[in-house]
Amino acid sequence: MDGVTESLLLAVVVLTALAFDFTNGFHDTGNAMATSIATRALKPKQAVLLSASLNMVGAFLSITVAATIAKGIVDAGVVTLDIVLAGLAGAIIWNLVTWLFGIPSSSSHALIGGVVGAVLAAVGSGGVQWDGLVGKVLVPALVAPAVAILVGTIATSLVTRITRDVPQDSNDRMFRWGQIGSASLVSLAHGTNDAQKSMGIILLALIAAGAVPEDSSVPFWVIVSCALAMAVGTYLGGWRVIRTLGKGLVELESRQGMAAETSSAAVILLSSHFGYSLSTTHVATGSILGSGVGMKGASVRWSVAGRMFLAWLITVPAAAAVGASAYWLGAAVGGAAGSSVVFALLLGVSAVIYLWSRRNPVHHRNVNDEWEPQEDNESIIAEAVVDHDPELLTTHAEQGSER
Repeated sequence: MDGVTESLLLAVVVLTALAFDFTNGFHDTGNAMATSIATRALKPKQAVLLSASLNMVGAFLSITVAATIAKGIVDAGVVTLDIVLAGLAGAIIWNLVTWLFGIPSSSSHALIGGVVGAVLAAVGSGGVQWDGLVGKVLVPALVAPAVAILVGTIATSLVTRITRDVPQDSNDRMFRWGQIGSASLVSLAHGTNDAQKSMGIILLALIAAGAVPEDSSVPFWVIVSCALAMAVGTYLGGWRVIRTLGKGLVELESRQGMAAETSSAAVILLSSHFGYSLSTTHVATGSILGSGVGMKGASVRWSVAGRMFLAWLITVPAAAAVGASAYWLGAAVGGAAGSSVVFALLLGVSAVIYLWSRRNPVHHRNVNDEWEPQEDNESIIAEAVVDHDPELLTTHAEQGSER
């Protein structure tokens, strides 16, 4: 491959990595803001704007996780640009599929699975650093949700016990303000962890292309680019996933929301400090489930949680399978043409998933609709008044006419 072709391929890989960061942003917005939106502590658009801003700030605070992704999961010496492109294709496609169905799966594990699958297809098991994969990815994947459920349960139990004699209206008003702070902390923590993953992948690509030495740290322009890509994705809002986390697992009140968000932030920040490539989705979901377990009388939809747990189990192997298939396809075609085919296929699949999603759109106007809709005109009017959003009346009327 000549120098010009390799430079073009490197540019394509960097753009694809930023595209993954974009999908990571809108896929994982719900981790920080779903509970605040569900309890109406923040209006949907305000929530995603706040989350986007703090995600971008968080991306500048640490690069420990980026180093884990670039040098702790696969052998950087065997990685080529074709492998990185195939791995990103696996991650992006899995992200979009789970977003389509509103499943809060792990973008982190999708990325790691895609890259590991591509490496396995290219050079075999010797290219994977199994100790790093198990110790810094798979073990935390099992431990993090359990820890988050425990912390969320304890936090919610303490909060409800302390405020049990406070009138409900006062509780709602007080904790909605508290939720703004706790949701902001989760967004900041999310930026310190998830934005790093694309930085690590781009660093891996730069090393593979010989643009930087193997012991190089993350260039500043990579940090800025990844921070902006995730912030834009976050602002556009992954409303499908936000709806599942905010309405599908537990019917939340403000006390639960604040306890869940604070628990998530504590676990994520601790993992970022030690360089663990933690799934913020697993942590946020575990904290929300814990808020239901810790609240006497709360109802947890375990059937929804069960579907999510199943998706978590298959995320790494599913993304790995797509990443391996993408690599084999590119290798079969060969050269720059093979990489072009993989990139074109990624664009085509992404377009099909997006068009499919438009058949049943979820957006900021209907993200707070009841999980199991009831034909109750009075509740629709009440919701429009509470949200100061008369367009809700029009939206529900249109939905009713379509039925």
